[in-house]
Amino acid sequence: GMQRDGWYSSALAREDLEAPDAIGRHAAARTLARLAPRSLPTGPLPVLFAPEVARSLVGHLLGAVSGGALYRRASFLLDSVGTKLFPDWFNIEELPHLRRGLRSAAFDGEGVATRRSALITDGVLQRYVLGSYSARKLGLQTTANAGGVHNLQVSANAGDLASMIAGMSRGLLVTELMGNGVNPVTGDYSRGAGGFWIENGAIAYPVDGLTIAGNLRDMFAGIEAVGSDVDPRSHVKIGSVLVNRMTVAGDS
Repeated sequence: GMQRDGWYSSALAREDLEAPDAIGRHAAARTLARLAPRSLPTGPLPVLFAPEVARSLVGHLLGAVSGGALYRRASFLLDSVGTKLFPDWFNIEELPHLRRGLRSAAFDGEGVATRRSALITDGVLQRYVLGSYSARKLGLQTTANAGGVHNLQVSANAGDLASMIAGMSRGLLVTELMGNGVNPVTGDYSRGAGGFWIENGAIAYPVDGLTIAGNLRDMFAGIEAVGSDVDPRSHVKIGSVLVNRMTVAGDS
């Protein structure tokens, strides 16, 4: 059957953009690699999220620690400041003054001055993500995040995608996610996925029509590795992410 994929480049400075012919070649290579996909049997597997989809995991964290979700009590991370959510080595820092950062700003949407600050330190949630309205509703101080977060840097403890694949005996590499089956109140996670089956440290064949499921709390705690292969096209600076165990459902 027909397969589709693509690629793009995004940057603040023209010289940081990928060359158009390189983007085209990358899009073609990604699409050709997906030809003749198979399914997988249902069962628990390690799941490696490529950088372009790994940042969505940070997005789910941000949604759960943002003021609007908290004061509506529509978050699985209520009262979680000071709670260990990730492994010991895992850190996320907000860097609002990063040179050429896609979301760099001296002040937030309400004119509050931004500053460098930790969101996760040694796996522990340090603060929420608040503008002045949600902060007031919660009896807290604004974190200069009216309008959202600025640039986030997620710490790496592993090499690039190729080296992470080489270290896996078997598992699923996810390069595409579909649907929005994430419950912000419970943290339950279920999304359509496509990508590649990994066996003996190498990509074996493309896979499609899968569902990956788990709970975000377990997924966060079960992160075994974050790669150094950061996707520069986002304000969330994160590489590939290996989650130790998720339920992968296929039709074979």
